[in-house]
Amino acid sequence: MKDKKILSSIILLASALALQLAARCISGFGEWYGRRVYPLLVRSFGLFFGRLPFSVSEWGLYLLLLAALWYKIAWIFRCVRREETWRRCLKDLAGTSLLAAALLVCVYTVNCGVNYYRQPFSSYLDLEIRESSVEELEQLCAFLAEQVQETSQELKDRQGTIQPDGAARAGFPQQARADMAALGQRYPQLSGYYPLPKPVALSQILSVQSLSGVYSPFTIEANYNDDMTAYNIPHTACHELSHLKGFMREEEANFIGYLACIGSESAYSRYSGYLSGFIYADNALYRQDPERAAQLQAGLPQEVRQDMQANNAFWKRYEGRVSEAATRVNDTYLKVNSQAEGVKSYGRVVDLMLAYHRREPGT
Repeated sequence: MKDKKILSSIILLASALALQLAARCISGFGEWYGRRVYPLLVRSFGLFFGRLPFSVSEWGLYLLLLAALWYKIAWIFRCVRREETWRRCLKDLAGTSLLAAALLVCVYTVNCGVNYYRQPFSSYLDLEIRESSVEELEQLCAFLAEQVQETSQELKDRQGTIQPDGAARAGFPQQARADMAALGQRYPQLSGYYPLPKPVALSQILSVQSLSGVYSPFTIEANYNDDMTAYNIPHTACHELSHLKGFMREEEANFIGYLACIGSESAYSRYSGYLSGFIYADNALYRQDPERAAQLQAGLPQEVRQDMQANNAFWKRYEGRVSEAATRVNDTYLKVNSQAEGVKSYGRVVDLMLAYHRREPGT
């Protein structure tokens, strides 16, 4: 049994390594895989787990931890009962752990890792991504601020407040799926089946890691933090769903989420998209012209500024060693997957928005 575990582990790890090398070294392999193979996995694993009303990856993690604890306790009793040597017991535990780790690495590579080496989504849009002047960045911020004001006023005229009620929050997953499906009609690379994005039941686990959402490659699920300020959720849900189309780069997912939201029939989704876009762009402008960036933010409606303040206060509660460590881990993860800028790549969404609005002004 021990030999079988080791052999199985070697086969799984070799398979994962072969796929990683093919994606990194063979031109076009990642693109072929993302277009031909990965969609089959989404329509099988994604469809199966997507029918369940809860996050399978979340509860699977809890069950895995319990199973590991149970196995550890059972392993100790078995060793004591059989009076086996601790060396033999440790070898058995090591073999099982190695097999479990190899299986996870292989599933991750098949369901996620290879997709980091497909063409970026922006390449299909034929965008001119170049250095932009501060004036262009200011114009983008002004445009987004205007859209935020219009959508917030639309919400206020309709319901008296920009804040969503319980029914509206419950409808975020369905709306995000509809928004991504509508975007898929414009861009074939995003067409096809989408499962519902799912709120994490114990969202505080994401909050302490400074995470608004997470894509689970093991169950092909899009999960989001349900505790954060509401305006984050539509954009985050679309961001995570974009990973299910094989677009793993974070700046690309942010941009796809932005496009999905601003094209939505839902005023709140548009509000989420435009406000998220404004925050990205205004932060970039602040590094170039702090005074102008502050003026644009101060010109937003009071309720919008209160939303932004609530968001800042929410994340500030979770600042600490855990969130710092999680950021470092995420930074390393992105770099390992050939996103050389690490977490700084999140800011590149501004370059994509600038290129998009240069080509399609007023949208």
